[in-house]
Amino acid sequence: MATFRMPLGGDVTQAFRIFTSAFNMVGNSFSLFTVNMGLSKAPEVEAEVIDTIGSYGSQLGRIGDALAVLITHFEPKGKLTPEEDRALRALRVMLDEIADIKQAHGRAPLRPRTLEPAS
Repeated sequence: MATFRMPLGGDVTQAFRIFTSAFNMVGNSFSLFTVNMGLSKAPEVEAEVIDTIGSYGSQLGRIGDALAVLITHFEPKGKLTPEEDRALRALRVMLDEIADIKQAHGRAPLRPRTLEPAS
């Protein structure tokens, strides 16, 4: 289950279960609030991955770093279509923007142009 932090509090994942179970009526959907984490075919797997592997941000960060490496070494066998070229340029821009934010927070980002983390 995702971790929620509220003002003056710590992890409140259990508190959500208590509130929703205390205010839900049998056969009806009555509660003070609803938190929709999206549809998942296996929410227990998703929760364990987030708890043990990393948040969605961590997972996307690793994927972004791997894409930066692949883009740096990418040599197409043929000419790219305008759509393909635009998609790669948009990905480079996005990865650079993410790297800027990481760098502003003291993290060492991996940019598509180089294989070495920026300092």
